[in-house]
Amino acid sequence: MAKSARISCILGIFSLLFLLCGARNAPLGGGFVQTTGTQFMFDGSPFLFNGFNSYWMMHVAADPAERPKVSTVFRDAAAAGLTVCRTWAFSDGGDGALQISPGVYDERVFQGLDFVVAEASKYGIRLILSLVNNFGDYGGRSQYVKWAQNAGVQVQGDDDFYTNPVVKSYYKNHIKRAVTRFNTITKTMYKDDPTIMAWELINEPRCQADYSGNTVDGWVKEMASFTKSLDQQHLLEIGMEGFYGDSVPERKQFNPGYQVGTDFIKSNLLQEIDFTTIHAYPDIWLSGQSDEAQIDFMQRWMMSHSTDSGTIIKKPLVFSEFGKSKKDPGFSMYGRDVYLGAVYRNIYNAARSTGAVGGGLVWHLMAEGMEPYYDGYEIILSQQPSTDRVIAQQSHQMSALIP
Repeated sequence: MAKSARISCILGIFSLLFLLCGARNAPLGGGFVQTTGTQFMFDGSPFLFNGFNSYWMMHVAADPAERPKVSTVFRDAAAAGLTVCRTWAFSDGGDGALQISPGVYDERVFQGLDFVVAEASKYGIRLILSLVNNFGDYGGRSQYVKWAQNAGVQVQGDDDFYTNPVVKSYYKNHIKRAVTRFNTITKTMYKDDPTIMAWELINEPRCQADYSGNTVDGWVKEMASFTKSLDQQHLLEIGMEGFYGDSVPERKQFNPGYQVGTDFIKSNLLQEIDFTTIHAYPDIWLSGQSDEAQIDFMQRWMMSHSTDSGTIIKKPLVFSEFGKSKKDPGFSMYGRDVYLGAVYRNIYNAARSTGAVGGGLVWHLMAEGMEPYYDGYEIILSQQPSTDRVIAQQSHQMSALIP
């Protein structure tokens, strides 16, 4: 039997066993996920998970006719044992915006997010809700700065997002609107809903004006304190990729040859931050290098951060974005499955040996008929059974670690 066939057969057995054991998640109930030291905890027991990203959910659910796509992804994810989903709770300016202008919201889009939260609970999936983007997709920092500029505020560039008082007030208002949102479907305020596992301050913060990490760190301190003043029940994380900064200069050797203006260790030591995150895209960061070199980098990245999260920061780590693009030269489904399997083994081994890793979130799941959203990393479980088996196997192994 060929190597690929043997792997497929083994994964198929794991997947079948997992499904027979009852892969469909029960509807959510009970309290909130919390942290104790380097572990996530729920209802007095360790909480370990396998999860996914589906950033597009609110945007799609804003159209009631498109909501079955959200339900389909949650259904398929639950069948594969996935229990945490990370998605956007922002869309700033432009077509289909949630926040049309500072403090002005489209209720139709907010009701789309209401549906996402309600549907996640139905399928037993917890949410990590991200509150703004570093990049221009769906508005992001640049839109906030543009709003201030249009109001006559003296701003120099996108990095003023982190320092300008007016821009920061716009963002704080969005935090408040999201945290205190009353869900029109569940009849529960977001801050009181245990379906939401955590808030994320910003997707992949970066700052070209200050590569030390100090500017972003100051912003994180302010925004984390503000968020916690509104909501003490939910967990909070920053949204970092994991780049090391000036506080521990010897760790910069693990960066992929450059810095982005964040300090993984310094900012995550803040009391208000409950867990750490990393992302990894060696196919982009190390473009042109071999698959083996990219996997080696991913393993070093994972090891250094799980060690630092467990021994220095002393908080759990989530590998919250990883994937392999169909646009990469020489892409094959088998190659992607091998890469995902390597990432999953690192997550599992770290969770088993150190206890500092809570889980991972693959980038990203979609439903059929969503071609406009394709970015090369999309995974449609119903169309890609080999990848579905790799994911289900990881779900089974992570759940087996729970006493």
